[in-house]
Parts: sequence; C-alpha cells; structure tokens
Amino acid sequence: MTVSISPPISEPNDDNRLPADYRLDLWASRPPCMEVLATGPSATIQDVGRPGLAELGVGASGAVDRHSLRLANRLVGNPENNAAIEATFGGLTVRFTRAALIAVTGAPCPMTVTGGASRGVGMYTPMHVYAGTELRLGMPTEGMRTYLAVRGGIAVPLVLGARATDTLAGLGPAPLEPGSMLRIGTQTAEYPNVDLAPQRAYPDRPVLRVLPGPRDHWFVDDALATLCARDGYEVTAQSNRIGIRLAGPALRHRHVRELPPEPTVEGALQVPPAGQPILFLADHPVTGGYPVIGVVHPDDLWIAAHARPGQRLRFVLDRSADTTERQP
Repeated sequence: MTVSISPPISEPNDDNRLPADYRLDLWASRPPCMEVLATGPSATIQDVGRPGLAELGVGASGAVDRHSLRLANRLVGNPENNAAIEATFGGLTVRFTRAALIAVTGAPCPMTVTGGASRGVGMYTPMHVYAGTELRLGMPTEGMRTYLAVRGGIAVPLVLGARATDTLAGLGPAPLEPGSMLRIGTQTAEYPNVDLAPQRAYPDRPVLRVLPGPRDHWFVDDALATLCARDGYEVTAQSNRIGIRLAGPALRHRHVRELPPEPTVEGALQVPPAGQPILFLADHPVTGGYPVIGVVHPDDLWIAAHARPGQRLRFVLDRSADTTERQP
C-alpha cells in the first residue's frame, strides 16, 4: 500500500529558498537536534563521498553501501547525497531533541523506539519521531551496515565538497562517540509518497563478479581460476571500511620484483606477496604497490559492503565488460 506522508509535528520550515549565506547562519544558530548515546562497534557520518580528487591524493570515501544511503534519503524526501549515519554491526542509539522524519535502511536489524513515534517502527519506511524519542539499532540479522537518514540531512561542515568521514585519510567529521551532538540540516526535496520500500534478502554466500586486470598477467596462469574457484574466500576479522582481508587459496605471483605505486580503485583485489587478496572498499588508499588481479563489478560492491567476518565470498569472472587496459 502507498500512502502520503505528511510533515512531522513541529518540524521547522524548509529553508531551501533562502540565500545560501543566510541558511548557513540560520543553521549555526540552531541547537543540536540529535544526541548520540551509543555507537556500537563503529558509527560515522557518510554521504556519497568526494569523487574526482584522486589526482590530489584524496580518495572518494562515502557510504560503503551507497544504494542503501540513497534509499534512506529518498524515503525521507532528501536529495540522495545528503549525509546520514552509517552504523556498523548495530549498537547505535540516538535521542532526538525535536520532531523529525527518519528512515533506516541497509542491514536489517531489530529497532527499539522509546518516547513515541507517530507510526509503526520498521526498516525501509518513513517514520515520524517526537522530541525526546530514543532510537536504538540492535545487531543486524544479516549484513553489516545500517543507515539512519533524517529529513534535512546531518548538518556537519563540508570538507572538500563532502561530509563523509574518511577513516584512512582522517578527512571529514570524526567518528561518532557517545555524547556527539548533531544538527539536522535544511536540504530537502518533496515529501515522500511511499509507505514501504521492501528490499531483497542479503545472500548467505555472496557472489561477486570480477573484471580481470589490470595486473592479472603478474600472476601464474591458473591464478584467476583459483580466485574464482567454487570454495571462495573467507572474510577475516581484519576488515573495515578500507578493505576486506580474505583468506583462502594463495594467488601466486609470477614476478618477484616490486611494482611502483600506482592508482587503485574501489573494488580492486590487491594481492600482497603472501597471496591472500584484499578487496578495497570506500576508504581505500589512492595508490598501492601490490598487483591487482581483478576489480569487482561496481554494481556488486553493495553486496561486498555487507560481508561479515566468517562469511565466504565467491568470485565469478565477468569478461563481458572487460575494458581494463593491461599494463606491462
């Protein structure tokens, strides 16, 4: 069923029609609207990142699962690039000091609301909450990362055009901690006309398409076949927003000489001399000195974003879009 969502009680008027300088002054004068009470293993502010700055040594960063971030923003009537909270493995608790329209997407998790909401509590749906409401996210039943969006976005200062926290470079706002106070911004679009946006279940055994290269020729002849073997690779606990360290059959180098540093991309499978691949995620370094045997298809990165330690990933070779230029 589709229903129309009316504005939440006591929500301030949107300020998008005001001059930018005046909006900034108005934002700065407003008191914080959200208090972080607990963060779980990790909680950061994320938007879609700061692409296009790699030549300056700045990675894109941004939400690891951009699909879920964009969906959360659409559900509350935000521009898709608005900043939201990315919570890893649950445990996030926030208190709202004024009424707000919120949505939670990504890894499905139990949710507890105290203090009241104007409609049912659940994932993938817009929810009105009142001043004094506390929202707690439990441990996800599947997947890794959950996104909390609020109408107007999380208002933190822009750094190089984005509000994303880059955990490797230390750019953007600091990771959230208990006691962090957050303002709600003013960048909004039309109110949503949706009641629920159901999502498909996360796969128990994720399968990721891989485009070969650009350094697959640096490996022995059967390396790609080994990478794509049915047994796959196990996600280790030494994984984070920078990358997923995998454990499985070694991918042996053909050459013993070192590579000079060269650019890397999100989704690259870089292989150190020990032969255990690392799948780069949003906060990956902009250059690397180990050969890249392949790159995960961009459309499959949201699946990799939710791979949990102990889970096995399987790779399948995809040559249909293989336009990678091989390097000597």
